[in-house]
Amino acid sequence: MKTLYPIALILSLSFFVSSFKTSENEILLHKKTSTIATVYNSDSDVDALSNDFFKRYSDLKKYKSDVMSLYKNRTLGTIWFDEDDINEFGSVLYEKAKKTNDLAIPYQNEIDALFSSSESKLSKTDADMLLSSLYVAYAKKTNSDSKKKVSYDAMLKDFLNYSTIEEATASTTTVDAKVEYDQYYKLQDVLKKYKKMERSNKWKPIVPEETHYKDLRPDAVSKTIAQVRTRLYLLGDLKTNSKSDVYDRELMDAVMKYKVRNGFKPNYILAEEHIKEMNVPLSDKMETLKLNMERCRAISAQIAASDEYVLVNVPSYELIYVKNGKVQLTSSVFVGAPLTKTTIFNGEIDRIVFSPYWTVPQSIVNNELKGKIAADKNYLADKNMEIVNGQVRQKPGPDNSLGLVKFMFPNPDDIYMHDTPSKTLFDFEKRTFSHGCINVKMAKELAIAMLKDYPEWTPDKIDKAMEGKTENSFKLSKKVPIYITYFTSLVNENGEIGFYQDVYERDSDLSKTLLPQSEVVAN
Repeated sequence: MKTLYPIALILSLSFFVSSFKTSENEILLHKKTSTIATVYNSDSDVDALSNDFFKRYSDLKKYKSDVMSLYKNRTLGTIWFDEDDINEFGSVLYEKAKKTNDLAIPYQNEIDALFSSSESKLSKTDADMLLSSLYVAYAKKTNSDSKKKVSYDAMLKDFLNYSTIEEATASTTTVDAKVEYDQYYKLQDVLKKYKKMERSNKWKPIVPEETHYKDLRPDAVSKTIAQVRTRLYLLGDLKTNSKSDVYDRELMDAVMKYKVRNGFKPNYILAEEHIKEMNVPLSDKMETLKLNMERCRAISAQIAASDEYVLVNVPSYELIYVKNGKVQLTSSVFVGAPLTKTTIFNGEIDRIVFSPYWTVPQSIVNNELKGKIAADKNYLADKNMEIVNGQVRQKPGPDNSLGLVKFMFPNPDDIYMHDTPSKTLFDFEKRTFSHGCINVKMAKELAIAMLKDYPEWTPDKIDKAMEGKTENSFKLSKKVPIYITYFTSLVNENGEIGFYQDVYERDSDLSKTLLPQSEVVAN
């Protein structure tokens, strides 16, 4: 669970640190820690900091009272941030504000920069208060009751039109409930089925027959098998329930279907982890569905209108390439480790680079390579590396860390998609191995699919470009949108629901953001 700070502490420390960028306090500010003493939390400190903000952003002074009301009596710190990233709630606000007719707010360019691929120069404190100002302007524009007081709880109820997540998914009859991304309605249909299943009281925990669980394989006979069969029948992976306790061909097909749609390794082994996943309470599953329905609200409307795009979903470790409304390619990927998370954002692929060089990050050079280079004069040559302009880079080739092709989309975090020589890593179920970039299993096939509209790029030419000795970069005449998303449940093309690991622990953060403060404490 994240450590939460009073807003006064967050604002005070942020302002203090901005004046002393080389101090240790700046490092502490960006780490989750419970050891910082609450020393800047008096009303006078808050007043001084808010006065400073509204002095620098003088055109927002008329919102000052309402903005500070959002932070009053709250134990949370920033409203719109999850560590250093804007949370889903902030994205929803931005999208709603853009769609509100005649909503004009000062410093719109600064706000736009927070959600664009260009790097914003705002401090987290300034950015958070700017977004709070945007909310106040939005609320005053869309609320018919001009005398209604602004508060954090009122914002949750009024802004997203619900007081609990349950209310959010109960009805879609209002105009405001319309969501452009149709995944919302697919998840909603699954939610209705799960609610009906819960009311039927047919969902019973699977209790393994064995005291010490042993993997179940085809032809096994066990009372556990009969329970698994009933579970997969309720979930729709089995069309009929024979109630047999034999692991037969019919159950093998159902197990495979269950595993594939939920991101497990596709085999017939029923391990203990699979039984635990099948035993996740329906209430938890429904909560996950509701959270991901909310994520659909924040998805740009452009995805519904795009005739071509790439979508990467981090929790399912999957990429899909869509063109003319149809999925052209699906590929496994691996993504950033928890300490080097892949950024969740939208961008545009503008270049495909064949036979790429890999410039080794200086941190790797300092921590790993310098000693090896000093100890072995042939080390660089053996690793197909060279030093150019003081930087170590790996030459193109089949062993290059970026593989044979990469896909570039400008972004402040300098992440991109690329091939990889480490194909065995795609055999793992949990695939968080990279420093933030997206490694694509079917990178060559993706390049071929994306270049079909470019006659000069035949499959044969692509093969030769990938086997080149020097880098070959091709600029796309039509940029392809890319959406890097975080859905822990999704409905696939066949209408099947999949639940995936919350690899970056974003579900709990979103749940706390959406639920009123009183409900978070109660839970």
